[in-house]
Amino acid sequence: MFDVAAGKPDALRPETDEAIGRGDGFHLIDTTMMYAPRSGGVKRYLNAKRGWLEERRPDIRHTLVVPGAATRAGGSGLYTVSAAKLPFGDGYRMPASPNKWAAVLEQLDPDIIEAGDVLVPGHAALIAGQSLGVPVVAVCHTDTPTLAALHLGDWAEQPTFNLWAQAYRRFDHVVAPSRHSASRLAEAGVKQVSVHPLGVDLDLFHPSRGDRGALLKRLDLPSDSRLLVFAGRPAKEKNIDSMVAAVEMLGDPYRLVLIGAGKDSKYPSRVACIDFEGEPETLAGVIASCDAFLHANENETFGLVVIEAMAAGLPVIGPNKGGVGELLDDGVGQLAAGVDPASLAEAVEALFARDLGALKLAARRRAETRHSWDHTFEGLTRLYGQLLGQSRRTPLKLSA
Repeated sequence: MFDVAAGKPDALRPETDEAIGRGDGFHLIDTTMMYAPRSGGVKRYLNAKRGWLEERRPDIRHTLVVPGAATRAGGSGLYTVSAAKLPFGDGYRMPASPNKWAAVLEQLDPDIIEAGDVLVPGHAALIAGQSLGVPVVAVCHTDTPTLAALHLGDWAEQPTFNLWAQAYRRFDHVVAPSRHSASRLAEAGVKQVSVHPLGVDLDLFHPSRGDRGALLKRLDLPSDSRLLVFAGRPAKEKNIDSMVAAVEMLGDPYRLVLIGAGKDSKYPSRVACIDFEGEPETLAGVIASCDAFLHANENETFGLVVIEAMAAGLPVIGPNKGGVGELLDDGVGQLAAGVDPASLAEAVEALFARDLGALKLAARRRAETRHSWDHTFEGLTRLYGQLLGQSRRTPLKLSA
């Protein structure tokens, strides 16, 4: 355990230069508040990066700094900074002090910092980067102005956009997971942007994990059910009610399986709710046991769960806008004209009128050929190397 306030930096510092990967590699810190027990895409991205770096780039030392109940070292390169739980935040915590967070980052002495948000951790990353003279990258995981308008009203979009733009313009570089999010950053006047689509664990999300019979039995559903599935948080932007209404409009034999999103809600009998699946293998198995994936958020910056579904062998019905619209076409699913119930229902019927078996094979092939984590992280490590070469510290020799 360490205590920044008590001035005990030695508990944070690696004992030797070898420990932080100096020489052939470098020390990368990822920091974000979007890392909680029930987190979704951001946490999966960070855990995937961690595993990939350990296997493919052991010369790069990777550290995660995330919110927790106390400020302490959690082992295996994970550090938590004390932060209060958000009310109704499903386990998320909001740190209060950027200076306290920055002190932890500075004591860990990174060569480059990646911030997964522009809130307190992102602000702290900028403070630490300035103090240490190291580059700071931000990843645009969320279109905050659009969410502000959705949750608070249209009046909130422009002031939120102005703050969002100012925040991202302060970073040395911003990573956009889609062309959609890159265009939003361009509107905000952010110039140093590159597009790095996210990836998927092709072994974890695989058609072979499916067991349709077991899932039907578990949910007590008829054998002739047409199973649509969605996995995600029960957030307003996910348009869960619209998906439920679409399935009610379609009637038998359609059923909707909600993973995580149906928590504490009462839905009609055609909707089966499964609580948050903490085990990735279980989540992948449930998805692979269904017939198609249904997505109704037209403002996603990317839509990681969409490519996870495709990797599991599921065609996807989704909106023709946002990051999801970039991932889908008629070859791997069905684009909906809108996210209202009627448009979703029409797209579902159109999908099931086609050769579902061929679409499932095509979805898996698309994930294999375009969405491996290798492509994502090879691109990001090249970016890190370029930024390190431009930083005020002595450039490090990177391995091939």
